[in-house]
Amino acid sequence: MCGIVGIVGNAPVNQRLYDALTVLQHRGQDAAGIATSNGGELCTRKGSGLVRDVFQQHHMLELLGNVGIGHVRYPTAGCDGISEAQPFYVNAPYGIVLAHNGNLTNARELAEVLEREDRRHLNTSSDSEVLLNVFASELQRVGTPRVTPADVFAALTAVYRRCRGGYAVVAMVIGHGVLGFRDPNGIRPLCLGRRDTSKGPEWMLASESVALTALSFKFVRDIGPGEAVFIDEQGRLHSQQLVASVRHTPCIFEYVYFARPDSIIDNISVYRARMRMGDKLAEKILRERPNHDIDVVIPIPDTSRTSALQLAQRLGLKYREGFIKNRYIGRTFIMPGQQMREKSVRRKLNAIDLEFRGKNVLLVDDSIVRGTTSAQIIDLAREAGAKKVYFASAAPPVRFPNVYGIDMPAASELVAAGRTVEEVCEFIGADWLVYQDLEDMVAACRHDDAQVTEFDTSCFSGEYVTGDVTPEYLERLQLERSDEARSRRREGRLKVVGQS
Repeated sequence: MCGIVGIVGNAPVNQRLYDALTVLQHRGQDAAGIATSNGGELCTRKGSGLVRDVFQQHHMLELLGNVGIGHVRYPTAGCDGISEAQPFYVNAPYGIVLAHNGNLTNARELAEVLEREDRRHLNTSSDSEVLLNVFASELQRVGTPRVTPADVFAALTAVYRRCRGGYAVVAMVIGHGVLGFRDPNGIRPLCLGRRDTSKGPEWMLASESVALTALSFKFVRDIGPGEAVFIDEQGRLHSQQLVASVRHTPCIFEYVYFARPDSIIDNISVYRARMRMGDKLAEKILRERPNHDIDVVIPIPDTSRTSALQLAQRLGLKYREGFIKNRYIGRTFIMPGQQMREKSVRRKLNAIDLEFRGKNVLLVDDSIVRGTTSAQIIDLAREAGAKKVYFASAAPPVRFPNVYGIDMPAASELVAAGRTVEEVCEFIGADWLVYQDLEDMVAACRHDDAQVTEFDTSCFSGEYVTGDVTPEYLERLQLERSDEARSRRREGRLKVVGQS
């Protein structure tokens, strides 16, 4: 999962791109990058780490221009080194930089065609570089000194024809403008904002609406599935629906975990969706355990707070903050390597003994992925003196890999894959465990005004909405995404560094 932003302004955009990326920092803490255009000159800075670490004052002063894009990344399979930090750049045609959130399911096949037929060189294993080169190859066919919106849309029509998977993209054609587009299923989010100034309108594209409001841009709308927009350097907005037949299925995990609660995605409030998840989970507990002996409900910060508070209110129980979070440790779900994740949990959370001692506590989390984090948190609760520890997940069991841009681990590393609820409960060490039902989670995210009737629920249901995910593809993903495979890649890079 990544965060992307693009701005066409009437004044320098470097600080605003930086600010937007800090707002989107929750979507990735592994690397960050900004590219701006100043009179046809490309200015870039990218590196590993948080936004505040990658960009120092002298870097910001060098990011000149009123047009630019930015990206924050967390490491996905095969893309966890500095060379894969985005935005990516190609100098022909015209000079293009691109930032991408998502995953192409046919990236390997596309890479082979690009090298064999399009005669384009790929420098990394990133599917974002593949996507950039597909677009560049198609735009190359224009062959004129200046690019028109019609040229951009024609090239993107071919991109849609060639690329499969889930993706939201911002790109900058240097000296021409910024474009944004979204996959035909609208799996990954992208929205448009506007700010009116004395010099004319300014435009902004971002992964989440909260980035727009934080920079005083007015939310205009979400980019539709299969739609592209192009904003030229004069601030004129052009848009076109490039895929006629779309099936709008936004990723439900955005509402469960990734998005900030103050964001609205596809006209659905993330905060309200999580509240309804808490309601549904409370109803299930009342059905299955009407005589429960829960004394207090405690969230596992931060994402589960909204659901946990609503659950406590519906059950008529006390809600307490039992864990204090170290704000300077990243999100453990998106950390590379099991050993690093395990160390981070103990450094990240500390239990308040008074809220646990002698009590039967219900811990609420947004989801359970590998289960090792949940097990350690339950241990923390018991060490703090809890008499019994129950566990509730606001999401159903995660049994399948996500192939559309969330780097969920190989199926063999998902605790619920091949296990019953009782077996997962035993693995994490809870006294009992309750999962949200899939139908209830979908109902919690639905909203009449949103006109979204279905979601991508593949990591829970195993149903992949693009229809091109085969057992062979998942097997290959298993080999690429396992912690063992990541470890081998890191060791290989260390050896190369040591030899140089």
